[in-house]
Amino acid sequence: MTSDSKDNSSNRLPYYSAPEVALHNVSSDCWVSYFGKVYDLTPLVQEHRGLLVNPILKFAGQDISHWFDARTLEPRNYVHPELGVEVPFTPYGRYVHIPPPEPVIDWMTHIPCPWWRDTKYLIGNLSKKQRKIKVVNVLSGQTDEIPVCAEETLEEIRQRYLTYNAHALSYTWKRLGRPLNMALTLEDNGVPDESEEFAALSIDEDQYIPAIHIYFNDDLTVK
Repeated sequence: MTSDSKDNSSNRLPYYSAPEVALHNVSSDCWVSYFGKVYDLTPLVQEHRGLLVNPILKFAGQDISHWFDARTLEPRNYVHPELGVEVPFTPYGRYVHIPPPEPVIDWMTHIPCPWWRDTKYLIGNLSKKQRKIKVVNVLSGQTDEIPVCAEETLEEIRQRYLTYNAHALSYTWKRLGRPLNMALTLEDNGVPDESEEFAALSIDEDQYIPAIHIYFNDDLTVK
């Protein structure tokens, strides 16, 4: 891997799968996704305690793209049946930074940056597909089954594997005896995702999970 590849991989936002996002579903740990990005709204929820965070908490850990117009990326609107004017469409209740349908004295009319546009809450990309691999440690014989994001490079997957093996950086990763390019994804390394083919044949995809073998380089100085 070139130094440029390492820099590109380390600088880009991490990928999270939908099941990973779903784990963060309470007020003290509140993530959502919309339009392919993942946001940590925990600070927003903690700052705005009350009724206006209830819709956000109702969808904590879920995708809320349907709240917004795909063209403008702003909250969807509709014509209020009683007022006859266009207002934000909030079927689950008005939420933070959405104005009330009628003027009120205590509403701040100018909000510099509503939360759905605020990049400070952005923490990563939402993966389009989660897949599984088996990492086989040739030295110890240990096999770990790891869910990963299809868009992740092998280097990013190796960072996940550090929770299973603290010395993961001291191993060479191979597939069928061939060293893998850690700057590329599984697909680009010739490890295709065949789950759709298995589904078409009514075969459980868990019956065949591709295995990657890791070979110890006799160097424990890298941690």
